[in-house]
Amino acid sequence: MTKNMAVPESQHQQQRTRHPTEIPTRTPLRVLFRVASVACGIQFGWALQLSLLTPYVQELGISHAWSSIIWLCGPLSGFFVQPLAGHMSDRSTSKYGRRRPFIVIGCGMIILSVILIGFAADIGGWLGDGEKKTRAIVVFVIGFWFLDMANNATQGPCRALLADLTGNDNRRTRVANAYFSLFMAIGNVLGYATGAYSGWYKVFPFTTNSSCDINCANLKAAFLIDVIFIICTTYISVTAIHEQPLTSIHDAEESSHPQEAFFWEMFGTFKYLPASVWLILSVTSLTWIGWFPFILFDTDWMGREIYGGDPNGDLRYSDGVRMGAFGLMLNSVVLGITSVCMESLCRRWGSGFIWGISNIVMFLCFLAMLVLSYVASVTDYGSDGVPPTGIVIAALVIFAILGMPLSVTYSVPYALVASRIESLGLGQGLSMGVLNVSIVIPQVVVSLGSGPWDQLFGEGNSPAFAVAAVAAFASGLIAILAIPRTRPEKSKIRQ
Repeated sequence: MTKNMAVPESQHQQQRTRHPTEIPTRTPLRVLFRVASVACGIQFGWALQLSLLTPYVQELGISHAWSSIIWLCGPLSGFFVQPLAGHMSDRSTSKYGRRRPFIVIGCGMIILSVILIGFAADIGGWLGDGEKKTRAIVVFVIGFWFLDMANNATQGPCRALLADLTGNDNRRTRVANAYFSLFMAIGNVLGYATGAYSGWYKVFPFTTNSSCDINCANLKAAFLIDVIFIICTTYISVTAIHEQPLTSIHDAEESSHPQEAFFWEMFGTFKYLPASVWLILSVTSLTWIGWFPFILFDTDWMGREIYGGDPNGDLRYSDGVRMGAFGLMLNSVVLGITSVCMESLCRRWGSGFIWGISNIVMFLCFLAMLVLSYVASVTDYGSDGVPPTGIVIAALVIFAILGMPLSVTYSVPYALVASRIESLGLGQGLSMGVLNVSIVIPQVVVSLGSGPWDQLFGEGNSPAFAVAAVAAFASGLIAILAIPRTRPEKSKIRQ
């Protein structure tokens, strides 16, 4: 029997009696669909983090220049935690399988993290916070960083499990990643919709108290909903399949490259990577230099530069943040639609070409944001301070269009790397970690530099978006010109 194989629960009994040399049945698409569903719960919390936490940390008293530093844990934990999780899951001999224990533990860590974040103000109040919320900030930062580590510890094994189930079938690898991207979109839609709603404190009245105002109570209630949601999606995912456990570490070594190891040896695996993989890693890095300023400051940009608000108790800023969350919900709807079409688009035009075109679209959107920021700065909002409807609609349209390139970013690079890394004998867990290195290094640079860079030009978000536009344009050109436009062969068996 083929080792390290994850099989549907319904086929587990059949696996026990199968002849050792018989080729295992291909995993049905419905099972891949269920396994990928965990991305929905993970992304629900991630959407709340993206839309609400940069504004909220400024409301707690941290300046705009320092708010990007708070996000530094994301790329740092991605650099260390995700390769560690991938390495350990590749070699795990747990009776529950290689990937599923890491997914369950990671989701449990996410639940603990969002509880810390949601109740940070309450905990700070219990510890003696007054007008200055120093203790609340400390609890918030601990929860925030722990959440980033949990996200990175969970997503690597999730994608590696999908890669295990699809094996050498490139079409199914793309389909599985498209399912994963689709569920990320659904999680985003639900998460951003939750963040855009301002009345959760009425639904959960116990969330409001002397330490936690209405904005804080809305955030707390949203994260409590996230806890319920992630429990449900994790259960659906991990019960969809039964992983065949490894019988020994020796089996794990047979299934991986002999040089595969942990951090201090991981860079040794780069010498085995062909030029085609290096090219994908380079385009991925430039792509994320483009994305990360938007991820950090999207709703802050809406609150500051479109609504003209200030994070320190300004109602216009809060209205802008909620409108930004609504824009991100539209973004996720477009992301989900694009995910459904991803397989046919890549089959028709080639993955590299689709990736390049999507990054050019991203460049045009960031350029449009810079133009819109300038228009908003010279427009008279009148005595009520409400931005003109046309400017708000234009901002929402930009947010929505960006869902298309974001869908490509969430699926195509992973599928390209997974299909090319298989021949090298590297475990899929570590291969996802290798790709993640090309994501987290640019994120570290952006986290360290974007806040001070914006501060240098007057605390707006436009300088960081200008850098993002240049990176998106460069990555798009490289992907179009350098990644071969090979079309995948049609699968012989369709389900």
